[in-house]
Amino acid sequence: MHHVLQHPLASHILTHLRDRTTKPATFRTLCHQIGLLLALEATKDLPTQDASIETPLEPMQSPVLAQSLVVVPILRAGLGMLQPYTDMFPSVSVGYVGMERDHDTAEARSYYCKLPPLEGCRVLCVDPMLATGGSAVQALNVIKEAGATDLRLVTIVSSPEGIAEIESSHPDVPLITAAVDRELNDLRYILPGLGDFGDRLYGT
Repeated sequence: MHHVLQHPLASHILTHLRDRTTKPATFRTLCHQIGLLLALEATKDLPTQDASIETPLEPMQSPVLAQSLVVVPILRAGLGMLQPYTDMFPSVSVGYVGMERDHDTAEARSYYCKLPPLEGCRVLCVDPMLATGGSAVQALNVIKEAGATDLRLVTIVSSPEGIAEIESSHPDVPLITAAVDRELNDLRYILPGLGDFGDRLYGT
């Protein structure tokens, strides 16, 4: 159920995201760029319906989006992936789920949740890093409990362990990611990874 983005530009962007010398301002730009590619991939099968319009020359039937889109970033790092959706999709709604990982136990805890109506919508939960999968599983639980039935998880870098956790806990949720890395280290960080995404995004 996981799909890895296959695009040479995505590989190029990801290389510079991984580079430890990349400064926060550049890191944010790169995050937006790869987020845009992932947004296009995650929505390429959105349903459409024909609408009646008039070109400058004649009337015609032409497709428009037929399903509402909801994007739910996992705070705080997921915010870096949000803008492509608000830029491109005219009627997108945005929800938020706040998850924080304890650096000693690697366990996730929820501290905030605000969701729009989800029934009948394509819901994309976005978070740049899928490490243990704990935060994503909890966020997906919350989103499903709120009524989501057409739900996908979108990440930039994923670990095999995180993918296995998602496939075990939410086998019905497709995962779209830009990269599957080698493994988690003893501190539950992804290797080779790119470090703490939120810290690099915000310079903290």
